[in-house]
Amino acid sequence: MTYLHTLILGMVEGVSEFLPISSTGHLILASYLLHLKQTDFQKSFEIAIQLGAILSVVVLYWRALLVNFEILKRVITAFIPTAILGFIFYKIIKRVLLGSNTVVLYSLLIGGIFLVLFELWHREKESATGELSAISYSRSFMIGLCQAVAMIPGVSRSAATIIGGLILGIKRKTIVEFSFLLSVPTMVAATGLDLMKSGGHFSLEEFHLLLMGFISSFIVALLSIKWLIHFIKNHTFISFGIYRILISLLFWFAIL
Repeated sequence: MTYLHTLILGMVEGVSEFLPISSTGHLILASYLLHLKQTDFQKSFEIAIQLGAILSVVVLYWRALLVNFEILKRVITAFIPTAILGFIFYKIIKRVLLGSNTVVLYSLLIGGIFLVLFELWHREKESATGELSAISYSRSFMIGLCQAVAMIPGVSRSAATIIGGLILGIKRKTIVEFSFLLSVPTMVAATGLDLMKSGGHFSLEEFHLLLMGFISSFIVALLSIKWLIHFIKNHTFISFGIYRILISLLFWFAIL
């Protein structure tokens, strides 16, 4: 892996982390196009650079995370099921699921079809919850369970949490922002767990590569978040569902 590779992958991460298209899936497919082997470092890199994107959330939403304790309690509640399931299935995720192009393509395709069908069916009610602090703890926990499904590469953490929130009767802008906030403890925990298990084996140059990916993902994610908030004011996620279907079919014929 070169510094140019890390720059490209960091940009891919920054663009895709908060869109319902699966950042992990796109990193795996981008690595395939760049002819990068799925080594242990490569898998750890794909997890760790997500921290750059997560830092952009902290920069933009630090008040909600650090000042509003009611919102923070709900984010922590949603994080609990993901933390437990992620710890239990860490080895399976790292050794079996990550790096599997087949798993990614199936997830992108099925998720894209589901996303399109869901948006055609879903109608937001006027009574839908519009404030982050008004989301109940039970709903927060259920959103966390939905997020846990995204441990499967290609599913998309943001898509799982957003769709889960919409089903539970939360307004679109509100659940999108909740998904942003929930990404902070989720990805910090995922990266921390991976670095504890693998970080001691990284060379100094590999840490420099991680830093490059971190910085590029942070900058691009800032722009991606602002764009998505503007986009959802007048659009559904159907276009993302169609994109998922098309990209999965394209890679399907190219890889399999």
